[in-house]
Amino acid sequence: MKNRIIFGTAVLILLTCNAHANGMFRTDTLSRDSAAYTPIYDFIPEHNYELVADKITCITEEIPMTFNSNVFGFITYFGIRNRDYTRFVIKKKDIYFPLFEKYLAKYEMPDELKYLSIVESGLEPRAISRAGAGGLWQFMPYTGRSFGLHQDFYIDDRFDPDAATEAACKYLKSLYKMFGDWELALAAYNSGPGNVRKAIRKSGYQKGFWKVYRHLPRETRSYVPQFVAIKYVLNYADDYNLHTISDQEMESDTLMVSNFVNLKLLADEINVCYEDLDKLNPAIKRFALPASIKKYPIRIPIDKIEFARENRHTILTNAAKSGQNELALLAKNTAGSTYGRTKVVHRVRSGDVLGTIAQNYHVRIGDIKRWNNLGGNMIRIGQRLNIWLLPSNKYANTNTATAANAQNNTTETTTSGMIYNVQPGDTLWDISRKYDGLSIEKIKKLNNLKSNNIKPGQKLIIG
Repeated sequence: MKNRIIFGTAVLILLTCNAHANGMFRTDTLSRDSAAYTPIYDFIPEHNYELVADKITCITEEIPMTFNSNVFGFITYFGIRNRDYTRFVIKKKDIYFPLFEKYLAKYEMPDELKYLSIVESGLEPRAISRAGAGGLWQFMPYTGRSFGLHQDFYIDDRFDPDAATEAACKYLKSLYKMFGDWELALAAYNSGPGNVRKAIRKSGYQKGFWKVYRHLPRETRSYVPQFVAIKYVLNYADDYNLHTISDQEMESDTLMVSNFVNLKLLADEINVCYEDLDKLNPAIKRFALPASIKKYPIRIPIDKIEFARENRHTILTNAAKSGQNELALLAKNTAGSTYGRTKVVHRVRSGDVLGTIAQNYHVRIGDIKRWNNLGGNMIRIGQRLNIWLLPSNKYANTNTATAANAQNNTTETTTSGMIYNVQPGDTLWDISRKYDGLSIEKIKKLNNLKSNNIKPGQKLIIG
C-alpha cells in the first residue's frame, strides 16, 4: 500500500477491504445515528528495512544512529506494534521537550538527548521502577543524591522535572567525559559505568557500543537501540500516521512557603482542584510539607498566583490548621519510612537471614528491603545493610558500623566470672578484640561452643 489514501468512494471501499484482510488498519464507528457515519482509519504506511535504512541517515546528528536489525525491530515496535504508547509520549513531549532543550543547551550537550527520557520513563515525572529508580530520568536514590537531588519522606527531587533534568545533564556529561563516546555514555547511564568498563575489558579493550555489545547486561543491549528507534519514529511521526493532539502544560508560578502546609487545604483556599496542585508539584510525595521546611517553592496555577500572594498570610495560616498529626502518624508507620529514626549499619554474617535481622533490631523485613533496595530476600556474607531504628529501640542512638559497639553495659560481673552480652552484629572475633588476652578459642572453650555462631542477647563468659 502506498503512503496515501485515495478518497474516491469505490477505491476507498476496495482499500478498506484489502486493509482489513491484511490487518493493516481498523475501522471504528464515531456515530451510527445516520446511515452515513465517519470511520477512523489507523493507516500504517509503507515500512521496510531498506526504506528505514535510507531515511535514518537524514536525522543523524552528533550521536550515531547505527542501523541494524536490532534497531529496525524497535522501530517496528514503536511505529507499528505499539502505536498507542507512541501516541501517548507524542502527546506529552511538548510539555517536557522545551525544558529538556533548555538544560541541554545550558550544558552544551546534544539536543537529541531529550529523547532519552522517553526510553527511561515514558515522560512520566512520577514513574518509579521495580529497582527503585524514579522520575523522568529514572535516578536511583544514591545516584540522585550524588547529583544534588534531595530525598526524604516528604520530598523527592527525582520527581521534580527541573531538578532531575539538570542532574541528568550533569550525569550524562560526566559519563561522556569518562568514555568519550555518546553511545557508551548512554549505556553507562543505563547500567552504570562499572558494567561498561567491564564490557570493554572483556572485549579486549575495544571501544564502541556495538563492539562491546555482547558483553553488556541484557537490558543495556536494548537500551541504545531503543533510543535510536524512539528518535526515528518521533522524527517521522507524520509518515507513520501517528497524529495526535499534544497535551498543554498548565501555566504556573511559585509561592515560597515555610513551615507546615496542607496542600489539600491550600487548594481549597485558592479555589483550585487538589489534583491540579498535586500535578504541578510532583516532587511533593505526601499531601503536605513538614513544619521543618524552609523556603520551599510550591507551584500554583498562574491565574491564582496573584490572589495567593496578596492573601498569603491568611491562606497559609488556614492551610496549616489540620493534617499535621495525621502526617506524622503516616510518616511513622509507612513501610520503609526513616522518619524520626536513627541509622545503624548491620554487617551480614554467616547464618544471617532477613527474618532474624529484622527480629533482632525490632523492625519489619519489608522495611529492611526498602531501606536497602532489595528486590528479594537474598543477602550475602559481608553485605552492609542500613537499619533505621526508632528512639524507643535501645540500639537507636548508635552511629557505628554495628549497633553493638556503641552500647554501654555490655559486660557484667557474676559469680561465674565476667559475662559479655552479645549485641546485634557481634562476631567472636569482634568480642575477642575488646579484651586483652582474649582469643576466639578461649571464648569457645569457656562457653563450650562448637561453632563460631552466636546471637544477640546471648551471654558469654569472657573471664
